[in-house]
Amino acid sequence: MGKKIARIIGRVLLVVLVTIVMLVGTLFIMIKRICSDSAPAARNLFISTVLESGQMKFLASWFCTDAQINEVINANKMESMDSDIDTSLINISTDTDTQTVDNNGEAEQFDGNGIRMVEISGRSFFGKMLIIKDPSQVKVGTTYPWGDYGKELHEIVSGAGAVAGVNGGLYVSSGNRGGSPLGIVVQDGKITYNSPSSLSGLYLIGLNKDNLLVVKDIDGMSAADFESYVNEAGIRDAVAFQEESSDSNNHFVPLIINNEARVLKGQGSGANPRTAIGQRADGAILLLVTDGRGASGHLGATASDLISVMQEYGAVNAANLDGGSSSTMVYNGGYEMTSVTFYYQNSSWKLPTAFVVMPK
Repeated sequence: MGKKIARIIGRVLLVVLVTIVMLVGTLFIMIKRICSDSAPAARNLFISTVLESGQMKFLASWFCTDAQINEVINANKMESMDSDIDTSLINISTDTDTQTVDNNGEAEQFDGNGIRMVEISGRSFFGKMLIIKDPSQVKVGTTYPWGDYGKELHEIVSGAGAVAGVNGGLYVSSGNRGGSPLGIVVQDGKITYNSPSSLSGLYLIGLNKDNLLVVKDIDGMSAADFESYVNEAGIRDAVAFQEESSDSNNHFVPLIINNEARVLKGQGSGANPRTAIGQRADGAILLLVTDGRGASGHLGATASDLISVMQEYGAVNAANLDGGSSSTMVYNGGYEMTSVTFYYQNSSWKLPTAFVVMPK
């Protein structure tokens, strides 16, 4: 009896092994074909997408030549955005009961905490957006004091006493420890992480004490410079993300500044899960999370997609945040968007920071 069971188990394992080998072989052939000169559009999307990932960048150089990689990078570059935010374009209503209308001209319906959630469907992604009527409710939640391990998004949200949230800034994601932010973190006006010169191309993304969204290039600032800036600009809550386009990274930050969309070449980026933040003219904050990397058959959203969605929902200013497997959303105690990583598909990666929405 024992030998019979062993034979059955052996046959099952053999079938599984053969299936895996066939799948890997098929995938290898497909990617090699994508990187051939006969499929330029597919190669463009493949290279630009994997260069944005934290763990799969090596696939580009494995299957494609340096010349092909550089060609794709150059074909999808974005023009820089150097304009400072014009604060006069945002007029925050002190009357939070003022009625606003949605994209169909109908009265917007907010929950008891002044939050409206909408579903977003694109050609290669699905997403959800939180619209928060009162921008003063949006803050940065953290795991400070920093340790080796961060927390899943729902833990950061509940720990802050918040009712909703999305993942925040750049952090050390290797090994899914998630305890160490990168760049800067400001929470309730206090700087809790101050290393703006540790990476090139860093931007501050957050809100000031007037509840206005700030998207600020802090590249080259020293810790002392950053401290002075936070005090002078009245920054109350902020995280960092990186602007860089190379064969080692492909990150971008500004999407819309002063109602002007960023000028892109091609789609501007690959297709990936995304998290983005924006602000409307009435001060309402927009928090967007999209899926991708095969989730529900979706590739993800490009920079062009993010700009289009933010424009559709009235963003005067908008910026890209950390995305990929980190992209996650919590609302009213549950996950609305979860990590696309298979083993965290019902939760999130461990994170050090998040944008959270406090109760009204």
